[in-house]
Amino acid sequence: MDPIRNRLEQDLKVAVNRLRQLGGVKALEDLLGPSGEHWSYADEVDEIQANERREIGFATRELLVERVNRLAAAIERLDDGEYGVCIECDEAIAPARLRVMPEVQTCVKCQDRLERAGRHLEAVEVGATDTEED
Repeated sequence: MDPIRNRLEQDLKVAVNRLRQLGGVKALEDLLGPSGEHWSYADEVDEIQANERREIGFATRELLVERVNRLAAAIERLDDGEYGVCIECDEAIAPARLRVMPEVQTCVKCQDRLERAGRHLEAVEVGATDTEED
């Protein structure tokens, strides 16, 4: 399991370094702009573009944080002897799936079920919001 640990630790290191890069200089740039000062927007389009860049930066950092958490959890599962076992059904996760996404916690079948349930839940929530507004 040493190659697996090495891969997980290397992926974690890369993700943490990328997060540090985005969290430092990039966060300031998102807030203040590339010149380091808060500019008055020349027009609405400039403001929209600046907001879009800021939102993309926030979303990117959020995804990296999630990946760091998944990688740390995978290392913990490896230490506990539970790596490669689906957290939903306790079946083995396909080796090909683990090669592509070493931090994955679920088998394909359970992941599909979870995603379908999530989409169904979102549809129910949207429907409930629509009926409340009526």
